[in-house]
Amino acid sequence: MSNLVPLKKLKHFIPRPGPLLVVVMDGLGIGEKNDANAIYKANAPTLKSLFESKLYTDILAHGCAVGAPSDADMGNSEIGHNAIGAGRIFNQGAKLVNEAIETGRLYENENWKKSVERSSPPQKGALHFIGLLSDGNVHSHIKHLLQMTQKASEAGVKKIRIHPLLDGRDVFEKSACQFVDILEEHLHRLSEKTKGDYRIASGGGRMKITMDRYNADWTMVEHGWHAHVHGVGRPFKSAKVAIETFYQEDPKINDQLLPAFVIVDEKNQAIGKIQDGDSVVFFNFRGDRAIEISRAFEERELNLINRGQIPEVYFSGMMQYDGDLKVPKNFLVNPPKIQRTFCEYLLQEKMPLFAVSETQKFGHVTYFWNGNRSGYLNPQLEKYVEVPSDKIEFDKAPQMKAAEITDETIQLLKSGNYQFGRINLANADMVGHTGNFDATVKAVEAVDQSVSRILDAIKQVKGIALITADHGNADLMYTMEKGKRVSVTSHTLNPVPFVIFDSQYSVHMSEYAIQKLEKPGLANIAATCLNLLGYEKVADYEPSLIQFSH
Repeated sequence: MSNLVPLKKLKHFIPRPGPLLVVVMDGLGIGEKNDANAIYKANAPTLKSLFESKLYTDILAHGCAVGAPSDADMGNSEIGHNAIGAGRIFNQGAKLVNEAIETGRLYENENWKKSVERSSPPQKGALHFIGLLSDGNVHSHIKHLLQMTQKASEAGVKKIRIHPLLDGRDVFEKSACQFVDILEEHLHRLSEKTKGDYRIASGGGRMKITMDRYNADWTMVEHGWHAHVHGVGRPFKSAKVAIETFYQEDPKINDQLLPAFVIVDEKNQAIGKIQDGDSVVFFNFRGDRAIEISRAFEERELNLINRGQIPEVYFSGMMQYDGDLKVPKNFLVNPPKIQRTFCEYLLQEKMPLFAVSETQKFGHVTYFWNGNRSGYLNPQLEKYVEVPSDKIEFDKAPQMKAAEITDETIQLLKSGNYQFGRINLANADMVGHTGNFDATVKAVEAVDQSVSRILDAIKQVKGIALITADHGNADLMYTMEKGKRVSVTSHTLNPVPFVIFDSQYSVHMSEYAIQKLEKPGLANIAATCLNLLGYEKVADYEPSLIQFSH
């Protein structure tokens, strides 16, 4: 851990006897009270009661408040948990990449230079780009791909192959053709200008191929590997024909669930296999769904999937997705350096901590919360509990693992062994991403039931719970376009709830109240936690959300 200045005790506040718990209700924002809001339509008496509390306020979880380029940019779970854990705002993925491209630093990077060199005459290798094709700005942005391919063509690369992963989650659910058209026009223009050979080679939906996370389903990576590397997948003459065919065959399917496809020539041969001597750039900037495919390219001894023949390629990620594990080894943009997270300060005070989540969000309450560091900060003082996620589509079981997470949390609270904990209830986000309104309502109701049980336990142990969220999602499930209901599967720009449930507040109502800040956000939670644990905030942390009467 970093060298830390010791925390200072508050003079006029004595912490509660029991532990402090932060509950992150993933994807549960505060939206308009209408029929498109699954939270509003849910039978959620506990949440509705909390939202009327004197210790309630809205806080920001998107845009500049979490380090994104502008307030038009959605938040996400990664940067949200970064902000909560760090207590400060750091420039994040999209903003870092934008700066690297605009200043030209990316093209001065040695890994970029080597990728271009291996793919330029007299070398015969191709330069491949794999990543999420949309302008969602959560995992990637199409403009980054367009700019990099432009630069590669100017640098002399004669063969470029794109392997787009289709979104339908951070953007409208059937918008893939829009982005494919932009890319195809761009590649055609570059090919004519430079006499190069620049084409789309393979692809598929982000929840079907390549973009698995937290080791939840490596078969996704295997399907993507075989499509991108070996040209194995349903053959089509173009990406647009593939997408439109899948739509026709299953009108209910959306982009994130489209199967793997491969573009073939007149002889039905794949036009863009990844082969010996090629270079590969994975252009997603967000880490969680980029780590496994990076490992597949870099780890020769990996036995989690059947890769067949493994080509000799030069692989680079847009960023280093795991700084502790050094995945990938080669990357184009340096990630933010986050030190002095508030849990580091607590551990310095010898405070025992716990974290609980199911697999889908386990990295968020550990890796991202801890400033993009893997593993325990102090294994003698910490306990992390991962509840395995179901390997089915989330709307098929909208309760997910909320009950099991709650069971584990209550046991840890009642053990008397821990003074601070944090948990993530993933339901509203993961089910919200499916676009299934009724299932998302059930997901919110499952969260409500879990929060109710947790608050009962907090009362028993005489502790405090902070109830919040990392971004919106279930608060806007559809819009009306020309009289038709169009599913919204992306995160929202809405604020998120923040409420303090203090088991002893009725006795100590005069001690503190919610502080009025100009633009409170997720980064303000760390100082609030420190205060409620009896410490002054760290000097350069964002202000606390509470103010004391003394």
